[in-house]
Amino acid sequence: MTLTFTVSDEVRAIAPGFTHLAVEAHGLVNGPSDTRSAALLDDAARRLAERLEGRAPHEDPRIAAWREVYTAFGAKPSRTRNSAEALARRALADGGLPRINLLVDAYNAISVAHLVPVGGEDTDHIKGGMRLIRATGDEPFPTVAGGEEAVEHPEPGEVVWCDDEGVTCRRWNWRQGVRTRLTEESVNAVFLLEGLAPMTNGELDAAGAELAVTLERLSPGARITVHGPR
Repeated sequence: MTLTFTVSDEVRAIAPGFTHLAVEAHGLVNGPSDTRSAALLDDAARRLAERLEGRAPHEDPRIAAWREVYTAFGAKPSRTRNSAEALARRALADGGLPRINLLVDAYNAISVAHLVPVGGEDTDHIKGGMRLIRATGDEPFPTVAGGEEAVEHPEPGEVVWCDDEGVTCRRWNWRQGVRTRLTEESVNAVFLLEGLAPMTNGELDAAGAELAVTLERLSPGARITVHGPR
């Protein structure tokens, strides 16, 4: 795997059991959401409801662990929810999960079904390696605000994913930037699954394996490699 992922000691200090798994994919075929991706999302919502048995997402131990970590770096977890919790809440709401495009729908379905944060990045737009750090507050974060392109900056001490050009995801896995997100033109990508106890490496492996199979079905002939938890 040419793309590297590193986790700073400062982040390890607040989440010593943090692990991550990467699914690397080349030669993908993306496109608008269709009946295949809609079925993935509907099935994920059904599996989530079975897992929760009437509980709210934040009552599940996996989501509770992320809330604790968010609090540890100064975020307010009921205001800026981790991506897995935010998607789970939408899955249980009347409107259901959003339909974005084939690849985003695929990884969102895995996130909801396994209650694990999952992100997808277009590797053709990543500059250098990916790093999980505590921000200084000076790093640029390109985004869209009010329909217009804008550049924000993380708060000092905030946990962010970044590359050599700037922040790619704020507050760990809360909001992805526009520069590296997956669009219908994306053909090469990396999908990052992030785990905290009580989620085990075996459970993270299972989620990654399911995502790999899903990507192979959506993009026959794509070259997909799973890089295990680290």
